[in-house]
Amino acid sequence: MLSKKLLNIFVMAVFLFISSSSLLAQHKYVGAKKCGMCHKSAKIGKQYKIWKKTAHAHAFKTLQTKKADEVAKKAGFKTKAAETPKCLKCHVTAYGVDKSLLKHSFKPKDGVQCESCHGAGSDYAKMSIMKSTSKSVAKGLKIYDHDKAKIKAMCVTCHNSENPTFKGFDFEKSWAKIKHYIPKKK
Repeated sequence: MLSKKLLNIFVMAVFLFISSSSLLAQHKYVGAKKCGMCHKSAKIGKQYKIWKKTAHAHAFKTLQTKKADEVAKKAGFKTKAAETPKCLKCHVTAYGVDKSLLKHSFKPKDGVQCESCHGAGSDYAKMSIMKSTSKSVAKGLKIYDHDKAKIKAMCVTCHNSENPTFKGFDFEKSWAKIKHYIPKKK
């Protein structure tokens, strides 16, 4: 029979193996620039170019302003906006995830990136996988196929009354600024 000490070591080893295995099995964030390598052409819909022009691409930068710090202070936060978890959760993709899930190409300063809505891309970012919608989805890609109800549900996880600057959310007007469909083949 195993001694209690050996049993504890064995249980701890199994726990650590399972914990590390689950982290390895999770999709990792690669960052918008990695997505943009392929999603910049007219053939695919110029999604990266569209994103670069949106407030999402500059969401973290907005937290680094005096105005954002004033808003944070008025909301009762003791830290600057760019250091406040309640601000960062909506202004930075993957905020709060385990650092091991961020690939070297991922840059939090790039704000609200592709993977906020489409899921961490490490396992579907390869061209051989992206050529197949079913393979991409199986590897973690979230697609909304023009389903505005699902898109809106995603948006309101941040665009809601928890935001201290919230003045309502006009989904149709906001979506018109950021929509980025892949063109239908003729």
